[in-house]
Amino acid sequence: MSLPRPGDDPQPGGRSARVALPFQSLGVIVVGMSLAVWWPAFTLGAWGEIFFDTLLQVWAAATAAFVVVVLVPAARRRIGWLAVTLLLPTAWLVLTIAISDETGNVWVALGTLAGVLLIILGIPWMIWVLARIVWPDINEQVPLRGKVLVLGTVLLIVAASYTLGLNQARFLTCEDFAISGNSEPPGCVHQADLPG
Repeated sequence: MSLPRPGDDPQPGGRSARVALPFQSLGVIVVGMSLAVWWPAFTLGAWGEIFFDTLLQVWAAATAAFVVVVLVPAARRRIGWLAVTLLLPTAWLVLTIAISDETGNVWVALGTLAGVLLIILGIPWMIWVLARIVWPDINEQVPLRGKVLVLGTVLLIVAASYTLGLNQARFLTCEDFAISGNSEPPGCVHQADLPG
């Protein structure tokens, strides 16, 4: 007879069912956040900007999350006033539309900076809020070191993706970008120009 393992939940008939441990669920959140932030960070490194489709995806997801929090009473109680932060992409979009390119470089630069911060900080925050909706006890079940681990991992992925974008010419060619449906970033190398 084997001893029960952590995470095993005995069932009738002597069988054991696996129960997800908090850090296993936290791993799913880390992977989700990392998948969401790598491309914007890479494009910022490779092209020097974050593409509009990424910005609008964040706006759509954050707005949908806000509607869920507002309409689901249990989610509204858990998230509270922090749900207002999900409206930041909408505020950025309204400001971007309101500020014309003719108002001056300072306002355009501030709008661009706000868009970058929105993506880099907004995506992980939005995923965390959604995680709190589907996993209500996350704040109580995950210790501070687990939350720091999530933040550190996501920041590492952002920094690595940005660095890869800056150095894309070392491991990608212009043709790699073209065949994937992307424009060629500045400084990319054509296959024909590679040695050997």
